[in-house]
Amino acid sequence: MPAKRLLLLCGDFAEDYETMVPFQALKAVGHRVEAVCPDKRAGDSIATAIHDFEGDQTYSEKPGHRFTLNADFATVEPADYDGLVIAGGRAPEYLRLNDKVIALVRHFFSADKPVAAICHGAQLLAAARVLEGRTCSAYPACRPEVELAGGRYADIAVDDAVTDGKLVTAPAWPAHPAWLAQFLSVLGTRIEH
Repeated sequence: MPAKRLLLLCGDFAEDYETMVPFQALKAVGHRVEAVCPDKRAGDSIATAIHDFEGDQTYSEKPGHRFTLNADFATVEPADYDGLVIAGGRAPEYLRLNDKVIALVRHFFSADKPVAAICHGAQLLAAARVLEGRTCSAYPACRPEVELAGGRYADIAVDDAVTDGKLVTAPAWPAHPAWLAQFLSVLGTRIEH
């Protein structure tokens, strides 16, 4: 299968692993991944945050790495991409307020292209109103948003993922093996062991 051109949507305080791991893993299998953030250009960076599960009522948050973007958000043409990846963390909380981000997310659904969203990425899907009738996993605190948007919340293990058509979602970064494997399958990528 030929390499796909994928758009990674992220922003300041996106979850570190949920930004860097898909960016690197999808590139490692031959796909072209362009990471963008509103109001930033290629070469700019975002601050990431590490979310950890340490036995508290919710995740803890620590400073992550600087992640360098490799494309300009202002020049993104969604029609030029074969799929979309939405990083979780705190970024989706404010990215969903950007009309161009919402239009971009809607494009991938109206064009029936593969979309992978993890953790709080469901906040963008809910705001874009693309979850009606779809099964979607997310960090458990996002369950009300998934359901209010007309989606069916998939209450799955933190290391699992779910695919509904061309939408692949997972609760958090421990699901990377399942989430990325399912997204690669939707993309038509064959991995040799």
